[in-house]
Formats: sequence, C-alpha cells, structure tokens
Amino acid sequence: MGLLQLLKSQFLCHLIICYVFLVSGLIINLLQLCTLPLWLVSKQQARRINIRLAYCISSQMVAALEWWSGTECTLYTDPKSYPLYGNENAVVVLNHSFEIDFLCGWTFCERFGVLGSSKVLAKKELAYVPIIGWMWYFLEIVFCKRKWEEDRRTVTQSLQNLRDYPETYWFLLYCEGTRFTPKKHQISMQVAESKGLPKLKYHLLPRTKGFWVTVQNLRGTAAAVYDSTLNFRNNEVPTLLGILNGKKYHADLYVRRIPLELIPEDEAECAAWLHKLYQEKVGFIH
Repeated sequence: MGLLQLLKSQFLCHLIICYVFLVSGLIINLLQLCTLPLWLVSKQQARRINIRLAYCISSQMVAALEWWSGTECTLYTDPKSYPLYGNENAVVVLNHSFEIDFLCGWTFCERFGVLGSSKVLAKKELAYVPIIGWMWYFLEIVFCKRKWEEDRRTVTQSLQNLRDYPETYWFLLYCEGTRFTPKKHQISMQVAESKGLPKLKYHLLPRTKGFWVTVQNLRGTAAAVYDSTLNFRNNEVPTLLGILNGKKYHADLYVRRIPLELIPEDEAECAAWLHKLYQEKVGFIH
C-alpha cells in the first residue's frame, strides 16, 4: 500500500471529509432556505440559484468517487447519440445492483453538465433528511410514499411542475425500486413466474406504474429515455466505505438513447415495453 493510499484510509481523513461535507451542506441548505422569498418574485430565478447551490453538495460526492478514490467510469454509447447528451431533457433508466449506483449516475450527469438540475423519484421520508433531502426539496425532486393510490396524484402534479423548468435536466429512475440482492431476486422471479414473464438473471422485475406516469407527464418536455446499465469489472463489489478509503473501482456504463415517441402511450403496452427493455439489459451486463 502506497503512502497516499495509506493516508486515504486513515480515520482522521475520513473525519475531515465528513466534517467539511456536513458543515458546507448545512450552510448550503440555509442559503436554499433564504431563496424562499424569491420564489414569490421570480420562480425561474429561484430555480436557477437552487440548481447551483445543489451542485455544491452533489459535486462533493462525485469528487469523492472520481478524485478521492480514483474510480474510473467508462461510458459506452452510440456516437450519434453522444452530442445530444446534456442538450435535452431525458428520463434515465438505471439498474440498481450496487451500493454506489447513484454516485455513478451522478458522475454521468456531471460529465454532461446536468448534475445540479438532475431529478429522482425518492421516498417521501428522504425530504426530511438534512443536506441531501433538504437539497432535493428545493430542487423539486418528486417524492412518493410507495402507496400507488396516494402517489399517483402527487407524482403527476410534481412532474407537471417540471414542464417549465428553466434548464436542462435528467430524471433518474431506478425502476426496480430497490437494490438487487439474491433474496430479493428470488422473490422477484417467483412473481415473474406467476405472471408468465421471462425470468431475469441480473435484475429484479421493473415497477412499471412509476415509469409510465413519468413518461406520460414528461412527453413534450423530455426528448428521450436513456437506457443505462452499470457494471463493475473483475467482479468488484463497490461500497461507500471503499470509496471513503480511497479504493479504486472500474465501472462500465452502457447507455442507449431511445426517442420518447417510440414508447407506447397506453399503460399496458408501456408496461410490456419496459419488461422487454429489462430482458434486453441482460445482454449488456457481465
């Protein structure tokens, strides 16, 4: 182990990193709170300020991945699609197999200049979590309770509010709803068998209702779906603690752009389309 690597694994370094993140994050949350009166005067200006404030928080975590740990994230995509990334609103469908999936997703956003404005569909409880949760609240992140009858109206309204968003954004979706584990996979494939769906080897069954509602409400605003599949080389199992310890990982992100108009508007047809998408994902992984 080199001297630098040894230094990165020391508790004191971790303490300093966490201290800087917590203090700066709370200061930024306070500044976001100060933008509340501006929302009444100029909603779009308040949004632009909050995008930059949010970037100050999320970029620290991307820096931890790329600079502190030195993790390499290689993007594979169609050269014809590449110039469009960062220049259009999009729904990004990500697989959820690793602890640091979200960091790699944010790295993807950072490379194309949409990190500060990126959105997710998150659990309602996260809105009350200091720093990240409060940052998301001011970014107009879409929160849900995972109770569909209650969520449908609130999620629809939140998505409609994004139709006049002043800057390019990506809406990141983990359609599986939860991180992949062998136990969850076993249960998910039992459900697949009961519904007559093909079994997936590396993924859980996608939850189709949230995807359909997202696509329907962002039609005319988002231009495409980015089907994204993340994998790590050499059977690496990356962790946040590993990142904090300065451990380097090697990620491969496969992205294909699918124009939104190619996705069916009918809910049942859209659900079938998404299931087919996840069946095709197998070809990109391992």
